[in-house]
Amino acid sequence: MSPLKPPVARRVAIVAGARVPFARSDGPYATASNQDMLTAVLDALVERHGLQGPGAVGEFVAGAVLKHSRDFNLARETVLGSNLDPRTPAYDIQQACGTGLQAVIAAANKITLGQTESAIAGGADTASDAPLGVNDDLRRILLEARRAKSAGARLKALARIRPTHLVPDIPRNAEPRTGLSMGEHAAVTARAWGVTREAQDELAATSHQRLAAAYERGFFQELVVPFRGLARDQNLRPDSTAGKLAALKPVFGLKDPDPTMTAGNSTPLTDGAALVLLASEEWAQARGLEVLAYLTAYETAAVDFVQGDVVQGEDGLLMAPAHAVPRMLERAGLGMDDFDLVEIHEAFASQVLATLAAWEKQGLAPVDRARLNVTGSSLATGHPFAATGARIVATLAKLLAERDGPGRGLISVCAAGGQGVTAILERP
Repeated sequence: MSPLKPPVARRVAIVAGARVPFARSDGPYATASNQDMLTAVLDALVERHGLQGPGAVGEFVAGAVLKHSRDFNLARETVLGSNLDPRTPAYDIQQACGTGLQAVIAAANKITLGQTESAIAGGADTASDAPLGVNDDLRRILLEARRAKSAGARLKALARIRPTHLVPDIPRNAEPRTGLSMGEHAAVTARAWGVTREAQDELAATSHQRLAAAYERGFFQELVVPFRGLARDQNLRPDSTAGKLAALKPVFGLKDPDPTMTAGNSTPLTDGAALVLLASEEWAQARGLEVLAYLTAYETAAVDFVQGDVVQGEDGLLMAPAHAVPRMLERAGLGMDDFDLVEIHEAFASQVLATLAAWEKQGLAPVDRARLNVTGSSLATGHPFAATGARIVATLAKLLAERDGPGRGLISVCAAGGQGVTAILERP
């Protein structure tokens, strides 16, 4: 038997993207599940690009960070509830806030190796419909009662239930290893890097202003799918200014002598979903679909935010992209000046500014602010955890497609657990 020939790496084309407008938690999408939102976006892609036929798409990859037990097979159930061929295989993926981008990378790997010709990838999250867990003490009692060998033993176990056991476990926005929320971790990093309140408010205001301008010029017409009465991101404040944001009181790092992080320069809890259609060049050409850009490189990293150099800022919870991007650029033989556009997920304004400073400390050229998040980012759109990566990929791909000539864009996404996912998009 002759050995299998090694696969020839193929370019991965980004063909399209779509998302629902992002909504503040407990708002318009309060009763929408992850599956509801993902299905709405998936159906939009299917309808817009003629993907209804048998085998039209090779696979569907998606994830969510806040998942009910009923979401154990979220991606597959979304396919079965959509207009995509029910024979389309699907699987879930999860890497905290990097989920959407990691789903795109997983799909891209199969396309580049020739294992599939096309895929749809992304994610969804709802902070409104967060799962509530059974009180752990109650859970243990109920399991003991289930294992009991007699009615008497079962009743003895159940008799230990107390009113306090009926209080549910509510998901917390805190790292299990430290007990600190993401905002409190970001406040430590902001202090370590000397990030000022004024710089944070200016970046946040710019995000809102640029997102508003992008909507006004019709940039999102093909990217955003109206859903449950929303046509624009609900968190958007077109009239935001650094002066107005300066009036807000700090909400993180309150034990510091001069706290700088407010609700205005931090992302709110948000509901939403976003997906990207990826394919081989041959698949796109055969269907007459334009290639917006190509996904050409990606890198992940993690930091030791528990015992590492947190005080000095090198290993802050959200600083992994500061390590991933230099590695990726070295491998690709590129510098920061080689990028026409830079998209950094804005979990917090302070985290963006600390990341920029860390890149410069490692010898990368400063990022031209005119090229950074040119249509706004998470501070303005909101941040449904697993959806953000796909939102950024679709946005950057379209921005590159709008250019008159070749272009290259950088993506940087920080994630809970001290992780980061980064990528490069190019248009030749």
